[in-house]
Amino acid sequence: MVFRRRDRRSVLRATSDFVYPRGGWTRAALYVKHRVRRLPDTPERIARGIGAGVFTTFTPFYGMHFIVAAIVAKLCRGNILAALMGTFFGNPLTYVPIGLISLKMGHFILGTNFDDRAHRSFGGKFVDAADDLKDNFFALFTERTADWHGLSVFYHEVFFPYLIGGLLPGIVAGLVASYLSLPLIRAYKKRRKGAIKAKFEAIKKKAAAQHDPRGQGVE
Repeated sequence: MVFRRRDRRSVLRATSDFVYPRGGWTRAALYVKHRVRRLPDTPERIARGIGAGVFTTFTPFYGMHFIVAAIVAKLCRGNILAALMGTFFGNPLTYVPIGLISLKMGHFILGTNFDDRAHRSFGGKFVDAADDLKDNFFALFTERTADWHGLSVFYHEVFFPYLIGGLLPGIVAGLVASYLSLPLIRAYKKRRKGAIKAKFEAIKKKAAAQHDPRGQGVE
């Protein structure tokens, strides 16, 4: 597998690396950039894949961004692995501004207002929605009555506005990422192709020199 680790991480270590990777976010970004450049595909498909991944980070499908990115990349004929790497644009440092932009844009388009203090806080709405899913799942096997109030509030005040509001900034960010990455990927692949060609020519010259008959029977 391409992304399989040799050393298995504990849940605590994986969570810690997600919040702050070992070596810092700068090193993590350089690693992703290096892997993207070396993908075996055309620069155009790789750039479209990156754009698809960046767009996906503006959707409210947390925990499913890899799946959504792969689908979007497939639809726009982009590289799927590049799309998965493009989702790293969304991280603990960027999710807050991405969420605020998407929510404000969504409520503006829908003509509604998001009051973080109404009913429950923004984070509380996430908690209520998760509790509803958990409680109503267990209600299937017990006599407990299902209650979808928390999930309903979350859908109308957070999820749907987020989904609508994230489309425009997501498309803009995805197009910008694709546009900026395309010439960089082209230049890297051209330089890499030239380096491989030069290395191959050097090997040919060395092999020819080893089999050069000059000096054998020549006055």
